[in-house]
Amino acid sequence: MKRDSISDLLAFMAVARERSFTRAASKLGVSQSSLSHTIRALEARLGVRLLTRTTRSVAPTEAGERLLETVAPRLQEIEAEVAAVSELGTKMAGSIRITAIDYVVDTVLWPRLRPLVAEYPDLKIEISSDYRMVDIAAERFDIGVRWGDQVAKDMIAVRLAPDQQMVIAGAPGYLAERGVPATPQELLAHNCIALRLAGGGLYAWELKSGDRELQARVGGQATFNSAYQMLNAALSGCGLAFLPQDLAWPHLQVGRLRAVLEDWCPVFPGLHAYYPNRRQSTRALTLVIDALRYRG
Repeated sequence: MKRDSISDLLAFMAVARERSFTRAASKLGVSQSSLSHTIRALEARLGVRLLTRTTRSVAPTEAGERLLETVAPRLQEIEAEVAAVSELGTKMAGSIRITAIDYVVDTVLWPRLRPLVAEYPDLKIEISSDYRMVDIAAERFDIGVRWGDQVAKDMIAVRLAPDQQMVIAGAPGYLAERGVPATPQELLAHNCIALRLAGGGLYAWELKSGDRELQARVGGQATFNSAYQMLNAALSGCGLAFLPQDLAWPHLQVGRLRAVLEDWCPVFPGLHAYYPNRRQSTRALTLVIDALRYRG
């Protein structure tokens, strides 16, 4: 294979994953026209169309899907090995991409990573905030951060925080006007602040009291896709929100929020960082994981 073909394959992988020439060109740091020319040249050399293009979308053809499934993992292995070799020098360098939910970025990840970035000026950290269950291998993230029970069994998992108590909380003014719910069923009569999931559905509050578990499919006037926005809506008196306790705690302490149905609020398995079980981790990945690790 010619040397240029590897670059062309990487360009194809970027377009296929982003489903967009514009976004792929931005990530690769090239012009859209140059990227389009590269893909056409690759298709011409292979004698097969790899992408189906319409005015609104781009998607891999059957041949393109096969190339993604067979070639992409091998190129990723090569990239990982090259990165590992380059790190044998004395200078710490590398790029680490992380996906996590929004409030975790601010309260857990960045406070622990900021000193690392200051100490190693050639280390680059990219963090993407997302509530989707991201396939970190397919989307080329190095680390994912989710609750412990959401981590796939084939991943290496490292605990970042203790188990997390959830709370249902509302502003005192809202509760004075609408009343305090005594049972989960009474939530249906309340203005509950909903979380919109990446797939389009609304998150059902996972409640537990002893051995009893239920999913409360609540709703109300306000729906968000961010924990911070739900917190702010609750603080403004809009309704009840289902929040991690550490996010709500400063406001609970001073009375800006009041917890309800505390006997029904579950404890979720603590946050974990997870990453693929590769043959060799880079020094940059090892450094970042160690900085994030929960020390108890």
